[in-house]
Amino acid sequence: MGKQAATLLMPVSARRALNDLPDDLWTKINVEFYSDPADGVFKALLE
Repeated sequence: MGKQAATLLMPVSARRALNDLPDDLWTKINVEFYSDPADGVFKALLE
């Protein structure tokens, strides 16, 4: 958030790690999940 990130790109296997994310952060970011590295690169290039 310090660098004004608006989207968080994470592997779908790590979604449980977001359970501890503070509530105020949920309203400030968009979370995009990817299923494999190729999907992650594709989504990162679209942003």
